[in-house]
Amino acid sequence: MAEKPGPLTGVRAITCSTAQAGTVPYMMMADLGAEVIKVEVPGVGDGSRTAGELRGGVSSFFETNNRGVKSITLNLKSEEGRKILHSLIETADIFGQNFRPGAAEKNGFGYEELKKINPSLVYVSVSGYGQRGPHSDLPGTDAVGQALGGISEAYTGPGEAMRTGVVSVADESCAMLTFGGLLAALYHAKNTGVGQKVETSLVGGIVRLMGWTMTTTMWRDENPIVGARINGTRELPGIAASFDDEDGKPLVFQVDHRHWIKAMDALGFLPVLEERGASDLGLALVSDEKKQLILSTLKELFAMGSRDRWVSILRDADIVSAPINTLLEASKDLDVVENGYIAERYYSEIDETLKVQGSPWQFSETPVSIGRAPKLGEHNDEVLEALGFSKPEIKSMSDRKII
Repeated sequence: MAEKPGPLTGVRAITCSTAQAGTVPYMMMADLGAEVIKVEVPGVGDGSRTAGELRGGVSSFFETNNRGVKSITLNLKSEEGRKILHSLIETADIFGQNFRPGAAEKNGFGYEELKKINPSLVYVSVSGYGQRGPHSDLPGTDAVGQALGGISEAYTGPGEAMRTGVVSVADESCAMLTFGGLLAALYHAKNTGVGQKVETSLVGGIVRLMGWTMTTTMWRDENPIVGARINGTRELPGIAASFDDEDGKPLVFQVDHRHWIKAMDALGFLPVLEERGASDLGLALVSDEKKQLILSTLKELFAMGSRDRWVSILRDADIVSAPINTLLEASKDLDVVENGYIAERYYSEIDETLKVQGSPWQFSETPVSIGRAPKLGEHNDEVLEALGFSKPEIKSMSDRKII
């Protein structure tokens, strides 16, 4: 039986993108059936080909961020290389790059130049800081996005120094927003024939990720409570907080004013909270002393039993609760695995089956297909022959390091 096409079958993207935020949007497109052609430097390629965990030359970083795409090599500093890129642009729906601002224009593939070749082109540019601020010309990394966007406070407990996290949340947030933005622009281009430039940044992705907490912080003009998310008003409070059990295993629960007493009663905590004057959650929003009393009492009580027991009690009472997974635990979590968020692939070159990122989507009619990341220049012949180049011409360009 023939495989069903993905929802983006027929869409073509050309990318000069590297690292993570610049590649993940197009990996997602490839998962959904788009043809994605990645342009890399001859003999060198994307530097992330050797990043992460390496298994027989297979990179966990590169594989995760570039699966399903095609790789060609072009020397874009040469006139021949730029001409080939421009020929590809004539056939493309989307072009993506994440060079330092100004570099694409300097090297002949800025937006103004490419839209002359293809007026319906969606041109996607990812930067570190954004294109308009005082530091727009600086290079950016995931650490910059985390540092400037406010998320470090989310990792911080009371009295702790702020720090960036181990997971590339700025890269991934930016990538997902880029993916949504390019699809919106593609929809417009398909309807009108008019392309446009789409800009995203690492800092902008984290600011969006901060959501309503950022809005509340701005409205209050003060930083949020750390150590627990206590929000709402004195009369209508809510809490989302994490605590360790008797073995130091963490869990989280979240409850609003309607079910606070119900949750504490189910856990058997209510008598102690009442005895200590800590049963009124709303007091945490008006008194730092009461907030500390409530949180310290909860910390003490949760440390008197097992995580599995507390989570089970709360869930049986229809209160939101879950164990807090490490990355390794998350990769083995039954909900994660059974929903296909983690998948397995066989790698013939190392004769090994490895776990990989699955797909966050389930389509009823146009399924997701998880591919492999390409070897450097693997698709040179295929792509160039489709542009009309002969095998001798392709060999000549290879010998001259044009490809």
